[in-house]
Amino acid sequence: MAKLEYNELKVGTIFLKNDDPSPYQVMEYAFIRMQQGKPVTQLKIKNLLNGKTQDYTAHQNENFREAEIESLEADFIYHNRGEYWFHEVGKPQNRFFLTDEVLGNSGQFLKPKTQVTVFKFEDKFISVKLPAKVDLEVTEAPPAIKGNTAQGGTKTVTLETGAKLNVPLFINEGDVIRINTQTGEYTERTEKN
Repeated sequence: MAKLEYNELKVGTIFLKNDDPSPYQVMEYAFIRMQQGKPVTQLKIKNLLNGKTQDYTAHQNENFREAEIESLEADFIYHNRGEYWFHEVGKPQNRFFLTDEVLGNSGQFLKPKTQVTVFKFEDKFISVKLPAKVDLEVTEAPPAIKGNTAQGGTKTVTLETGAKLNVPLFINEGDVIRINTQTGEYTERTEKN
């Protein structure tokens, strides 16, 4: 494992700190020079084993190492009782699951057969990267009220995965919409396959 300096912990870096066995990912980074002291880096880091984020100040005298993370392609199978089940692409017998805590909000955009990238640390699955955009069918949508469309308002609809999302008023039940999985926002209406 490569050694990292405190000022090399840039956004996206996955690292191990001091004697902590958990891998962390840098979410925010700021290098600060103190007037009277040594420089530090102010970080927002995410524990990849439990999904919790925290503020952290990294100092020059601390030990950081690059975490060795494996990745593999997997297909989503189903969600049941807080567990999202997957199998390796081409190997349906290699099944595994990730919890609601690990997937966070991104789990609401998974439908069966969605292909994802799964990250593994020391034989433990720690996170999932969804496709940048997914297409989902609207299963419930309140009707648009005449006269409300001039301001380009929004309404809340329910998607085939059970997720609720704000969309423009012209979206109806049965429409297929594209969603940005990073922001969790509607991007456009698409054609049914």
